[in-house]
Amino acid sequence: MTASPSSSAQTAREVVAGRLRDLRKGAGLTVTELAAGCGWHHSKTSRIENARTAPSAGDIRRWCRAAGAEGLAEDLVAQSLHAESMYTEWRHQVRHGLKQLQNSSVAFFRQTELFRIYSSSLVPGLLQTEGYAAAVLKMSARFRDLPVDDSAEAARARVDRSRVIHERGHRFVLLIEEAVLHYRIGDADAMAAQLGYLLTAGALPAVSLGIIPTTASRTQWPRETFHVYDNSLVSVELVSARIRITQPSEIAVYTKAFEELRQTGVYGAAARGLIVKAIDALDDARSRR
Repeated sequence: MTASPSSSAQTAREVVAGRLRDLRKGAGLTVTELAAGCGWHHSKTSRIENARTAPSAGDIRRWCRAAGAEGLAEDLVAQSLHAESMYTEWRHQVRHGLKQLQNSSVAFFRQTELFRIYSSSLVPGLLQTEGYAAAVLKMSARFRDLPVDDSAEAARARVDRSRVIHERGHRFVLLIEEAVLHYRIGDADAMAAQLGYLLTAGALPAVSLGIIPTTASRTQWPRETFHVYDNSLVSVELVSARIRITQPSEIAVYTKAFEELRQTGVYGAAARGLIVKAIDALDDARSRR
């Protein structure tokens, strides 16, 4: 198994590997002796101890038995499974369809009080119109060669999920790059509807919509899209996977980056001005056709 691009996931793997190594050394066993007790080649022991190979639950149980520490096995199994769950490949997430992926987070959204979202590429899902969402999800279905394209149903589910912005008990601090307003997602009508909705949604009492102008003097370059849910979880979107970060020290890094990015954004009338500018540019492009 290759190392996760998430430092949190890799750190969690290394913690498990370190505990297994300590058990071996505490039992007075060499790498070769531990391997013989487990019934595998000594190179596998080295790979596990150096966090290059993730041990299976069976591997951990055999390791603990060989080291005379069977009572610690289930705790280590749970810790290892948590480390691996931090890196969730998209192909597993979408195996039941894009609609189910949207529905799977409804309860979690309702439990979250503070949403902090930074996006350098798309309008955040919570502010997407159905037409825009359908275009985004259709791209995803095509790119991932899904056997069933349920992007239209998934878009409706995404919009339904987004009704949380109208419910009490939540705050939404959303930050996008100005370029997001100009990336053409879907046809011109879908894009025009999306830009128009941003003017409305950005004025909601619970929503703070910031836009970082392309001309802003920056202290942070454009980052990967990430979502911070309260102070308990960060979700980072990559091409191949969604990374779930729960390590407090790394969540703190993302919240620091978010605050620095937020300080370069504009809000209120200035943000609406950038949206209107994008609408005008879209109208000009349509009129020249």
